[in-house]
Amino acid sequence: MLLRLKHALFGKPRDLNDPHLFHNVSLIAFLAWVGLGADGLSSSAYGPDEAYRALGAHTHLAIFLAVLTAVTILIISLGYSNLLPLFPGGGGGYLVASKLLGEKAGVVSGCALLVDYVLTISVSIASACDALWSFLPPNWIHWKLAVEALMLLLLVILNLRGVKESVTILAPIFMVFILTHVWMILYAIASHAHHLPAVVRDAGSDFHGAVSTMGLWPVLLILMKAYSMGGGTYTGIEAVSNGVSMLREPRVQTGKRTMLLMAGSLAFTAGGILIGYLLTNAQPVAGKTMNAVLLENLFGGQIWNGWSVGHAFVVLSLIAEAALLVVAAQAGFLDGPRVLSNMALDSWMPHRFSQLSDRLTMQNGVLMMGLAALATLFYTKGDITTLVVMYSINVFLTFTLTELGMVRHWLSSRQDPRWKGQLGIYALGLVVCAGILAMTLFEKFSEGGWVTVCLTLGTIGLCFLIRSHYRAVRAGLTHLDTILTAIPSVVQPGEAAVLDRDAHTAVLAVSGFSGFGIHQILSVQRLLPGYFKNFIFISVGVLDSGTFKGKEEIGHLEAKVRGDLEKYVHWCRGQGLHAEYRMALATEVVEGTEKLCRAVAKEFPRSIIFAGKLLFNKEQWYQRILHNETAYSLQRRLQFAGLQMMVLPIRVLEPARG
Repeated sequence: MLLRLKHALFGKPRDLNDPHLFHNVSLIAFLAWVGLGADGLSSSAYGPDEAYRALGAHTHLAIFLAVLTAVTILIISLGYSNLLPLFPGGGGGYLVASKLLGEKAGVVSGCALLVDYVLTISVSIASACDALWSFLPPNWIHWKLAVEALMLLLLVILNLRGVKESVTILAPIFMVFILTHVWMILYAIASHAHHLPAVVRDAGSDFHGAVSTMGLWPVLLILMKAYSMGGGTYTGIEAVSNGVSMLREPRVQTGKRTMLLMAGSLAFTAGGILIGYLLTNAQPVAGKTMNAVLLENLFGGQIWNGWSVGHAFVVLSLIAEAALLVVAAQAGFLDGPRVLSNMALDSWMPHRFSQLSDRLTMQNGVLMMGLAALATLFYTKGDITTLVVMYSINVFLTFTLTELGMVRHWLSSRQDPRWKGQLGIYALGLVVCAGILAMTLFEKFSEGGWVTVCLTLGTIGLCFLIRSHYRAVRAGLTHLDTILTAIPSVVQPGEAAVLDRDAHTAVLAVSGFSGFGIHQILSVQRLLPGYFKNFIFISVGVLDSGTFKGKEEIGHLEAKVRGDLEKYVHWCRGQGLHAEYRMALATEVVEGTEKLCRAVAKEFPRSIIFAGKLLFNKEQWYQRILHNETAYSLQRRLQFAGLQMMVLPIRVLEPARG
């Protein structure tokens, strides 16, 4: 019953042998624009809002702000688009910083991205509810946080079903937002077209008047403060480069088309909304977003045959905006687990975060992002101003490191005829991003920015502790490899003998050819000398985020697993033992190994299954998080099925700390 419920909620497992698997789960440019670009486009709901409010009484500066916003979007997106040919497997901030600036800069960028993607989810959901409560009764406000938590739960379930499924379901919402907001911007400009010359003229005269009264630098500081407070507008631009691996082949071209769609739509929407604020003289209203004020200024009073069609359009537009913001939270669920898995593959995070579920989703990462986003919502009580400040700091920290890495790359690639032009693009992007980062930290550190700084520093410290532990374990296992793999063969391996199915058989679950596996063989012989006549090695090639990048990678994984098993068989035959191997590919090691064990037990009825487990000098609680309890999980399943299994402890010699 539980299995049927799981399949109903999340879908049935995918077939890894399906030749069309990668085609079926990948995204074309339009769907990628929906799933990844929605994060950037939806920021038009809160980025221009925050920037315009920061202008205060100097709303005439909005026209300059609109131009700066559009230009900044194009500069940053052009830089990330040019990353794709250099990082065709994914050019997100973590990988770029790691490869171009070093692993320490990489972990800083990765941790900033993780916090950023958590806040992507919470900002999007909080802003969505702000849009809804712009027309809902004010006395419903006490339900707002509960509705946000419910939205978050639904998104977690949706993302556990799969990338393409979640994006396809939300695509119609995306299009409703595009249609309503493009019409809003075009109508605002068209209906006030006769005022445009006067608005431009008044903006210039007001600017000169403010300069003569206050001085040039105070006016520029006001403009730059508003520009930096609108930093949330640029969030999500890097999502496409980070999610290249989920795009349809050819991925680089698909990524470039997606980036063009996202940059163009965001520049038009964000710049157009700021112009709309200025043309309609929009002013902040308590309990309403600035976009709600703009919509009411444009359409609120329109009546047709006694029906308030204007109000209906306002409500429809705000619902579409709220829905798109929920779609935008997808970027956090799509790219956050991907960054987490990349860091796990490099041992900065627990290795289990690199695993895929049977639906080929990063289940552990999705759950982690959901829980962290829920915590930030409850901490800030869904306050969008605090969340946006926390959000934009890490966005521009990652942008700055990426731009710096690319500047360094092109400085060292001066033999390329394009180097001057590329260097100019990234140097300009570096100045812009570093400037916004410095301004945001200076202006908003005491208003919530310090929380982001502390969270990021804490995550970085945790990563170094995790890496230190994995290195210590690896050092202990390397010592084991050095001792055990040097054992000489007793005889030269000859022809493979046919195994007697009625003989006592030792089935050893191994992972890679190493001293760890050889220690299991020797432990079995020491435990029951001469008892086993057959040795069968089983291994599961785990399809994780590092190998799920195409048919070629799966082929390489299969060849690697087969090669390691052949080494075990060769080693055993060199010791005069009869040996064979069995293998499979799966997304989950316990389930895949269980299936292999059941099949071998049917073939060799008098078999006992063995698996090794790392044994530390002092068992600590965190070791269960950092190391999968594979052996014990497998033992529980097999013993419940009536099969015999023993867990062999393998001591790890951890170097002393001090």
